[in-house]
Amino acid sequence: MSSATPPGACEPADGKGGEARPRSPAWLRRLIDTEEAWAQLRFAAPMVLTNMSYYGIPLVSVMFSGHLGNVRLAGATLGNSWATVTGYAFVTGMSGALETLCGQAYGAQLYRMLGLYLQSSLIMSAVVSVVIAVIWLFTEPLLLCLHQEPEVSRAAAVFIRYQIPGLFAFSFLQCLLRYLQTQSVVVPLVVCSVVPFALHVPLNHLLVNVLGLGLAGASAAISATFWFSCLMLLGYVMWSKKFGETWKGFSADAFNYVLPTIKLAAPSAVMVCLEYWAFELLVLIAGLLPNSTVSTSLIAMCSSTEAIAYMITYGFSAAVSTRVSNEIGAGNVDMAKNAVAVTLKLSVFLAFSFVLLLGFGHGLWARLFSRSEVIGSEFAAITPLVMASIVLDSAQGVLSGVARGCGWQHLAAITNLVAFYFIGMPLAILFAFKLNFYTKAIGSDHTTVSSKMNSSEVVDDCYHDFLMKDDLGIVCRVCGLVQQHIRNIFELQWKKQRNQSHTQKLQ
Repeated sequence: MSSATPPGACEPADGKGGEARPRSPAWLRRLIDTEEAWAQLRFAAPMVLTNMSYYGIPLVSVMFSGHLGNVRLAGATLGNSWATVTGYAFVTGMSGALETLCGQAYGAQLYRMLGLYLQSSLIMSAVVSVVIAVIWLFTEPLLLCLHQEPEVSRAAAVFIRYQIPGLFAFSFLQCLLRYLQTQSVVVPLVVCSVVPFALHVPLNHLLVNVLGLGLAGASAAISATFWFSCLMLLGYVMWSKKFGETWKGFSADAFNYVLPTIKLAAPSAVMVCLEYWAFELLVLIAGLLPNSTVSTSLIAMCSSTEAIAYMITYGFSAAVSTRVSNEIGAGNVDMAKNAVAVTLKLSVFLAFSFVLLLGFGHGLWARLFSRSEVIGSEFAAITPLVMASIVLDSAQGVLSGVARGCGWQHLAAITNLVAFYFIGMPLAILFAFKLNFYTKAIGSDHTTVSSKMNSSEVVDDCYHDFLMKDDLGIVCRVCGLVQQHIRNIFELQWKKQRNQSHTQKLQ
């Protein structure tokens, strides 16, 4: 009697005798590794919810500030952008070092190292937050130097000043989040982000409307919410039995790992900041175009649309980073490559789904931002570029996750520098001001940047090994052809990872 599972029967969800579910259709199994895909979807969905909750916290405070008048709304918006590009983006990028260190240590079963890496990252984040806090104290004069309106700059400075305590909480929060993420503990992240977000709304109402604290109250609510979320996660880590092997309490040994953490955190922060800063530069460029009000509104709409789409990509970026780092730590480079292939397919497929909705409903979407017919028609004209950018960005986000999982942040930072500032920005300026494409040039800039980043970030597993597989060939072609010297660089990196894995096995 055959031991094979008959067609239509159930199979274990994890392939190891776990909870059974219906076997996937044969055509789907030929297209994608369904077990890997299912595991990544279960990982990515909670990460998307977590990211949306944290993204919404400052947004809610800005919305409450909008009811205080136009100047305060402008100040809160400017302050939020300033806080992001000078603080939150930097500490978020730095925490990417833990995706490499903790992820690979967990895969290699060096469990105690996770706690030490977490503590060293917390120490580093505290020091960096002090430096950023000093910069934030001088927000008003710095904004005035950038020729911002005096009243708006003053309001932005107030909004920033009361977020300084929250900056420390946010930096610690990012470290804790990566620590749990690399162990595939994601459901508590949802609880510790959604609950504070739900409480953030009534807290804003209390501080802004009931107590009349205005901008200061809206900003203080952000700090309080971040600290509440941080303490929830810290308490969970310290008292949960799940982390008995990875968290042994605070140790002076953590100081020995601060320097190795910084070596990865610095390029990781640069990698993230270069991307954030590029979007802010696009808004500044839009302000210099004819009819700057319409141009700036369009770019803000495009950025918001792509930010929402990227929340989905972020979940898969976190998933592939964890899978790749865990498998490399365990010495399974081929499994890491398989995870990359599956994530690329899922991310691009979902991006296409989002793009179809945007293509058919762009008119309704535009009316959510503005009732102006001019802005609506201009957004319709630029929608195809936004759609292309979203699809390319879905692949780029996954490949950034691969870079973090492998410890290739320095290569990704160089790629971002070249793609955004040596290719994208010059082309945007050329098209916008010399060829009179205006906002279409700004939109095409991000599309061009994403395609170039995909071309240079597609690692050897996405070009050399995977191109032989028909089912992923289309994904590789969408990403663009990788130039020979770039392929050689990444091929060397994969070989280095393989050699390190073999060394770990021998030890």
